[in-house]
Amino acid sequence: MKFIGKIIIITGASSGIGKRLKEYFGQENTVISLSRSSVYPDIACDLSDDESINAAAEEIKKRFGKVDVLVNNAGYGLYGAAELLGDEQIEKQFSANLTGAILLTKRLLPMMSKGSRIINVSSACALFPLPFRTMYCSSKAGLSMFSHGLKMELHPYGIDVTAICPGDIKTTFTKNRVKNYSTNRRYGERISLADEKISSREKKRMPEDYAVKKIIKIIEKKKYKPMYIVGKKYNFLYFLYRITPHSLFFAATRKIFS
Repeated sequence: MKFIGKIIIITGASSGIGKRLKEYFGQENTVISLSRSSVYPDIACDLSDDESINAAAEEIKKRFGKVDVLVNNAGYGLYGAAELLGDEQIEKQFSANLTGAILLTKRLLPMMSKGSRIINVSSACALFPLPFRTMYCSSKAGLSMFSHGLKMELHPYGIDVTAICPGDIKTTFTKNRVKNYSTNRRYGERISLADEKISSREKKRMPEDYAVKKIIKIIEKKKYKPMYIVGKKYNFLYFLYRITPHSLFFAATRKIFS
């Protein structure tokens, strides 16, 4: 179902997947991106600041009066041992990846009606945990659960919701991860060594063009499933995760990244 003449709000559209979505949907729709550095006709919005979210929602209401499609795409990765991450780092991770999206959705829902859509860009990391990505996995898992619950709440009113879970993509996202290599006697070199293993897989990540085409195809579907996984490898891994005893899956993951 191709969108034409819709009011589409996208967060995290200054680079990567969000930027590509804005370029594509902007051809035949009014697309407004929300970010801290946005300037008119886009709207400035800091998802870690309640007042900024409120102001952005008021501006959208004033200028458009409605929202047809909301794409919660903003987010970043935080890497490090959960025990050693700073409290502020953890709060920022959840604000960017989870609570900001929840609050923005809450503010925009009164402007949405039958036929409106909410797309939450989660992550394959929401499906199975990885060591030293604990906060990122947790925040994205929360976003997926938010999507599933909201889908059931809004179904009777014709507002459709889905969570899209891409695997690693060759974008600036992976380069922009916040990495905390703080360690102690407990962890030793495990944190840096695990990151080296993750970084060494750079060439195996999905090409951006492939991922964008898949995500656009999902967004334009007439009816949404609760969740979509982008990437054949990640669909297969999720299948294994579901049929394999979790103790074995956890043991294999620890061995790979430790």
